Amino acid sequence: MNTSRVKVGASLLAIGLRIASKLAPTTENIRVFPRVSVVPTFLLALLSVTFVVPSIHAGKTSDDPRYQIGVCDWMILKRQKLGAFARTHEIGADGLMLDMGGLGNRPTFDSKLMNPIERRKMRDEIEKYDLTVCALSMSGFYAQSFAEREGAVDVMVRDTINSMEIMGVKTAFLPLGTKVDLVQFPELRPVVVERLKEAAKLAEAANVVIGIETAYDAAGDVQLLEDVGSPNIKIFFNFANSLQKGRDLIEEIKILGKDRICMILATDEDGVWLENNDRLDMYAVKQYLDEMGWSGWLLIERSRDANTPRDVIGNFGANTRYLKKVFQGEQD
Repeated sequence: MNTSRVKVGASLLAIGLRIASKLAPTTENIRVFPRVSVVPTFLLALLSVTFVVPSIHAGKTSDDPRYQIGVCDWMILKRQKLGAFARTHEIGADGLMLDMGGLGNRPTFDSKLMNPIERRKMRDEIEKYDLTVCALSMSGFYAQSFAEREGAVDVMVRDTINSMEIMGVKTAFLPLGTKVDLVQFPELRPVVVERLKEAAKLAEAANVVIGIETAYDAAGDVQLLEDVGSPNIKIFFNFANSLQKGRDLIEEIKILGKDRICMILATDEDGVWLENNDRLDMYAVKQYLDEMGWSGWLLIERSRDANTPRDVIGNFGANTRYLKKVFQGEQD
């Protein structure tokens, strides 16, 4: 008997049982959603984890380049759509961050990722184009209040982590958006810290990382992470935040240090492509990241040309080629 296969099967079954137990029907679930059958979801979660997880490209291997370049599915106008993978391939990126879907007034994200049939379709596209799903995003919290939304941690973050476990993705993106701007609304900080501590427990149990984006400068982010006190909560560093506020980008990276940054949104606000941006010296950024010993994903969010803002392939393709030139040594 192949013992390695037995170990892998046992590991997948354990993950399946853990996630399925979280989705099993409870008195509260039945009371709140009396017409929804939860048992099929429970069984689907177990079966989908046990039999579908292998083959999904996720995470970093020893053969990957030190820096990898990705896009965000919602920014290339393919949020939770199968076309996101073909478009990412056409753009030339190494992978993409998938969004958990819309939130609105729903009890949780409108996500296809917990549907094994939809996920199999995604897996086929990922393999077809040889891509990596580098992270899952909770972009719904750009507009929703992580501090005040009911179920933010015990439902929405939990659902995200369940999806991460099923797909083998190790990083989640949690933006603390305009309603949780801790510079403008410092009174929300205690609640945010407590909720992040709760989210950290879930992340630690699943051995995943949640990367947060805040309105703080680097020193404020460091203090927030210290208050949360978990290595599983890190900073999803956004160049645009520092540049728009006139901060020294290299100094901000230096203050954060390599171990607090899980991934980087490596673009500025819209206006010009990265290669034409006079206030962003990408070669200097790479030099410092090299010296610091950081490695990981650089994601393209904006930096679209103001004259052609709707040209997805043109804008994201140009920025991908430039980042690959700078960080991977690829020539035009």
